[in-house]
Amino acid sequence: MTGAALATVIGQTVSFIISLIYFFRPKTFKLTIKSFIPDLKIFSSALKLGTSSFITQMTIVIISLVCNIMLARYGAQSRYGVDIPIAIIGIESKVFTVVINLVVGIVLGCQPIIGYNIGAKKYDRVKKLYKSILICTIVIGVCSTLLFELAPRAVVSIFGTPTNIPNPEDYWIFAEKTFRIFLSLVTFTCIIKMSSIFFQAVGKPVHAVISSMIRDIVCFIPLIIILPMRFGIEGILFAAPAADFIAMIVAAALTVTFMKSLKKDTTPQESRTVIAPSQKGVIITIAREHGSSGKQIGKVVAEKLGIPFYYKEMTALAAQESGLDKEFISDINANSPGLMHDLYLSTQVIQQAITAQDKIIRKIADNGSCVIVGRAADYVLREYENVVRVFIYAPKEYRMKRIMKIYGDTKEESKKSIHRSDTARASYYKNITGQDWNNPHNFDLSVNSDIGIDKCAEVICNYIKVNSI
Repeated sequence: MTGAALATVIGQTVSFIISLIYFFRPKTFKLTIKSFIPDLKIFSSALKLGTSSFITQMTIVIISLVCNIMLARYGAQSRYGVDIPIAIIGIESKVFTVVINLVVGIVLGCQPIIGYNIGAKKYDRVKKLYKSILICTIVIGVCSTLLFELAPRAVVSIFGTPTNIPNPEDYWIFAEKTFRIFLSLVTFTCIIKMSSIFFQAVGKPVHAVISSMIRDIVCFIPLIIILPMRFGIEGILFAAPAADFIAMIVAAALTVTFMKSLKKDTTPQESRTVIAPSQKGVIITIAREHGSSGKQIGKVVAEKLGIPFYYKEMTALAAQESGLDKEFISDINANSPGLMHDLYLSTQVIQQAITAQDKIIRKIADNGSCVIVGRAADYVLREYENVVRVFIYAPKEYRMKRIMKIYGDTKEESKKSIHRSDTARASYYKNITGQDWNNPHNFDLSVNSDIGIDKCAEVICNYIKVNSI
């Protein structure tokens, strides 16, 4: 026992030290004293969603305490004595933890996907994902139930054979009863736990708390106190399936109600975006500072040359390619969190969107001559020979005036907008290319747009004409 205790403490200490070293030596962000000042708004949201997990952990302690007290009391009045019931329930708890952790692992792994699709209002996906998780949970629950009902003695024997017991057969009899009765509705227990975590993922803290409390606090503890008064120690065993049955009804009702509240997106479906017909020729990529009119210049160039223009169309095509939300893809190089661009861009779902974008950019280029604005297209097409890489810039005052005119921002707001957008674009470009976004050596032509949109477009067209590709 001393060795086990020491191993636990040493393991926790080593884990803590490793975590501490990692968080003070990250490559993507830096912790400062300000990092430890709580943001009450964010903290309150996390607290609400974490209440369910907190209650679950607390109830484990309460249930263990109450259960052991009742087992000791009624075990002493039975043929099994005090030691056998407490030992068997301890084994049952360990086995049950393994089963429930399989379910928890699946649901926690799906939490980011559930949360993303809820935020994107892709409710059909949420329902489809819930069904997949439910099927996995039921499979785990049913397989466990069959094992506990058909071979309980084999499961218990993994933990050793009892010694120093006057009648060893009583040990095995109570073990079989415990696993066959106490865990008879373990499938329901798994579904209840899954539902609680699912409600956390969709931002329903009240539903999550109810799911967590109804089985353990509201049902199991009262039943474990009441039933033994009538049925003796066997009443403790029947308390678990009875609590599971009641809690399952509540969880099912909450789930059905929630699923009905997910209304289908009734907005008109946009027509499917397609790559426009084109002929072999020059491909123009345009990178630009925020407020420099790069998008408008690119559009004028495309019109002058009579070739397709891609900006929002590119993100729509990438959305169709990846199955991700179009607005989500559109914003990945503009709305990444202020001080954590690199960490944000390194996440799996962002990398999936970037991969889809790169694939679409190459498809567009393979189709023929065109103008592509943004998305580090100059780098994505670095191996293509017929590419003119353009960078559009302008003095800050000029860009501020443009932003104030187009978006109605104040002077201070326009200044912040420029800093935020340019920082995000630079971070995105650096993440994709490993190079500086505004380095003139990365481009064939850099144009100051304060000469006007039409003149800028004319400069680009003349450059292409003189340096015909």
